[in-house]
Amino acid sequence: MSRNSEFDDTVRQRSGWLIPIAVFVLTAVLSALFLLFYLAPTPTSFIEEHPSPTSRSEPVYLSVDGHALTIPANYLLYSGARRGGSRAEVELYATIPDFHGYSDRESQVFASNGADSPVIFMLIREDRFNLGEAARLRRVYSNYVADPAGKRGPFDLTEYSFRDDSGYRGEDLFVGQAGQGLVVMRCVRLSQDVPSPSCLRDATLARGISITYRFKRAHLANWRQIAEGVDKLTHSFVASAK
Repeated sequence: MSRNSEFDDTVRQRSGWLIPIAVFVLTAVLSALFLLFYLAPTPTSFIEEHPSPTSRSEPVYLSVDGHALTIPANYLLYSGARRGGSRAEVELYATIPDFHGYSDRESQVFASNGADSPVIFMLIREDRFNLGEAARLRRVYSNYVADPAGKRGPFDLTEYSFRDDSGYRGEDLFVGQAGQGLVVMRCVRLSQDVPSPSCLRDATLARGISITYRFKRAHLANWRQIAEGVDKLTHSFVASAK
């Protein structure tokens, strides 16, 4: 056999195992790039934004689902929101009963998580479903309560208890009528594990956006004033923008 023939055989043999290896390496690299692109966290997900209070009250211009909002800076929980612009949600806080925004003078009040803390947290967010409170009560909550008829509760409210086998176990449901209509609130029960329980309400603010707010259960007696105060405050943000 000539030297050229031996060389050709060697090249063919090496090509036979080099090509599969090259294909395997290329496939592995492309797969890794695919996983990195789709599964790697975005840069912002590495950093969780923490509450950053400010006593400054200059107006911040935002929009949620096309609805313009003008909100004083000291109502905004996070510094990122104070840059303004379009956002999917905006988190706010204030104190009840006067609904004042953050101030340095009341820094300890805003930092407290005591059972009687007067701080109320609010979330204005996009809501494509716009499920009203009456519909939410009928279509969602009523499926999980132990007593569909409810009972006479405190503070001119109808009270329902969620079943222990539901996702709302450990909570009570309260329903009442205020000036703006039906008010439906879920309240966590006081327990050894939850010494500072809260109440939460979801309501429609405008078409395409909702307001969710949370306050301490110790203030449930003032639910009507709180509902009216939240309604007045949040609509003032919309009116200011207009």
